[in-house]
Amino acid sequence: MPKKIILDSDPGHDDAVAILLAVGNPKIDLLGVTTVGGNQSLDKVTYNARAMLEAAHATDIPVHAGCDRPLVQPLDTAASIHGETGLDGVELPKPTRPLDKGHAVNWIIDTIMSNEPGTITLVPTGPLTNIAMAARMEPRIVERVKEVVLMGGGYHVGNWSAVAEFNIKVDPEAAHVVFNEPWPVTMVGLDLTHQALCTPAVQKRIEGLGTDLSSIVCGLMNFFRKSYQDNQDFVDPPVHDPCTVAYLIDPDIVKTRRCPVDIELRGELTQGMTVADLRGPEPSAEECHTQVAVKLDFEGFWNLIIDAIKRIG
Repeated sequence: MPKKIILDSDPGHDDAVAILLAVGNPKIDLLGVTTVGGNQSLDKVTYNARAMLEAAHATDIPVHAGCDRPLVQPLDTAASIHGETGLDGVELPKPTRPLDKGHAVNWIIDTIMSNEPGTITLVPTGPLTNIAMAARMEPRIVERVKEVVLMGGGYHVGNWSAVAEFNIKVDPEAAHVVFNEPWPVTMVGLDLTHQALCTPAVQKRIEGLGTDLSSIVCGLMNFFRKSYQDNQDFVDPPVHDPCTVAYLIDPDIVKTRRCPVDIELRGELTQGMTVADLRGPEPSAEECHTQVAVKLDFEGFWNLIIDAIKRIG
């Protein structure tokens, strides 16, 4: 049976690819996309989510807008990476489906509570504000969620500070809530996603599909590449967010290591750091509910994405 997921995102170039992978792979049942202020303002990322679903011929999938700011901190967007629209680099199709009514947090709660326990996976690829709010508003969802597979953090590296990754740094209090609830959490952080580079050879394969959608993806990657060259000293852009969906499709593509993870809230230089305790032997799942992604099957990962773009047509 396909895995039921809720994709909570802030599109974002890499979020856009995550949407396409979730739509285009038959092993994923994308129940809906929820949006959160992050890479850009809430109204912009919500429009982007709807536009990407339009481009993917997936207008049957609902989109619900969520929290427009972090729990405590002011919103800090990533316009330097994603541009003024959040998806600079291409002209996206105008959404034909109206934005679905109801706040994302309420929709997440209602969806989890109305499905069988252990059947829905939460896949947050932006700040964790919506997920933390849902867990606080309705604590019963925690034991009903199958797992949380999130893009964020890093056990050895940061990008929004020396030690903190953007999604966690933007709303560390929300991340603290999510990591400290007892549901299973897989952290797909920078240590893994920096292996997911869109190289010229990969982009040539995408371009070779020769479809309108492949042209959109290539346009997004061209902008993303220039942003990372200018701001992060990368030659090719790391495509972070679809690594979460790829892990759910085929866990062999993303190898993990179980360890305790917590969030630094008060450090003057380390706020938002994901502190992973990698000392000693690896604990069991019964002893530890968190794990971190460590090694990517590069070819397998891009094969999944290219196949999804091809399937969508």
